[in-house]
Amino acid sequence: MRQASLLVTLAGHGRGLTEFTAEARRFLTDTGIHDGLLTVFCRHTSASLVVQENADPDVRHDLDAFFERLVPDGDPRWHHANEGPDDMSAHVRSALTQTSLGIPVIDGRLALGTWQGLYLWEHRTGSHRREVLLHLIGD
Repeated sequence: MRQASLLVTLAGHGRGLTEFTAEARRFLTDTGIHDGLLTVFCRHTSASLVVQENADPDVRHDLDAFFERLVPDGDPRWHHANEGPDDMSAHVRSALTQTSLGIPVIDGRLALGTWQGLYLWEHRTGSHRREVLLHLIGD
């Protein structure tokens, strides 16, 4: 059993989804591991990870619109607003989604469906650099 890891830095441009499937595929190819499990971990409390539709950008837009209604910025009931009105809403959005994903690796390929991609979901309105850790274990 072998292991490999890589820290990927993604530059966001504010709230929304940033695809990093290509980076994960390159990492997998570079390791030479053909069968195993890729764990993806987001090292932040105001961003998250999703496996989502990668063909129609309307899906990503609609997801953002849904979360805008579900978890609005600046809710007066929240106490935590150290970094502005989007601070606590970003933490709630992150808590409702995922900070870790497990993707099977079979025959040297990520076992994603035809229209699936790996995304970092930025929940803050401003630009941030985000770190995503890729850890692969297998043969």
